[in-house]
Amino acid sequence: MLHPSIIEPAYPSIFHNVPNLVAIQTTRSGGVSVAPLDSLNLGSHVGDDPAHVRENYRRLGEFLGIDAESIVTTGQVHGTEIAVVTAPGRLDGYDALITNVRGVFVGILTADCYPILIHDRRTGASGAAHAGWQGAAGRIAEKSVQAMRDAFGTRPEDCLAWVGTGISGERYEIGGEVAARFDKRYLKPSPTGEGRQLLDLSAANRDQLLEAGIPPSQVQCSEYCSFRDADRFYSYRRDNGKTGRMLALVGVREA
Repeated sequence: MLHPSIIEPAYPSIFHNVPNLVAIQTTRSGGVSVAPLDSLNLGSHVGDDPAHVRENYRRLGEFLGIDAESIVTTGQVHGTEIAVVTAPGRLDGYDALITNVRGVFVGILTADCYPILIHDRRTGASGAAHAGWQGAAGRIAEKSVQAMRDAFGTRPEDCLAWVGTGISGERYEIGGEVAARFDKRYLKPSPTGEGRQLLDLSAANRDQLLEAGIPPSQVQCSEYCSFRDADRFYSYRRDNGKTGRMLALVGVREA
């Protein structure tokens, strides 16, 4: 059984007062996977024992008081395609999932990219988006809000949003080709030189949520860094690709 303190560092307080809402990002602790995937790996595509991944989902579901089978994930492709989810299952080829079905929880797997969780307090709709540099460059955060508007009648002013834990601007070094896709306000020169830049993806994703119309007081960003906080989070870059995946999920419990 997971202890609450295991998830607490990544439990977004902006959602605390919403009845029946489940909105969390897991940490790496509390599961059964072995090194270098230790221990709560929730990615089935990283070479883990499938039995370990199933047990980790079972433990997470038990902790949250939901059926692990009600968690919907997708094979992410670093794009901007968004799926409207109406039933449990696993999808492929999407990088954002939205739903207004109670008892269905949409989730995004990350290990440096940023997860974005959105909840519409008026309609009860929710969304989860995967925003690495490609998703952010494609404005997936803004597009997810727009997709919720189109599918469910969501109004941005009714939404709460959270930009979760990813690799921070202090640790995310990129080359000129990637840097060219972003406004200079998200960039600063890397101390390593050679034209390299440091990219603040958290700020870029936050600003897209604001530009989509969500009020600033209703957008929160994680204070953690997946690269820096190695005891809590997986990091693809820090661990040279040999690492597990955290899960950020959101949805409303059945009444």
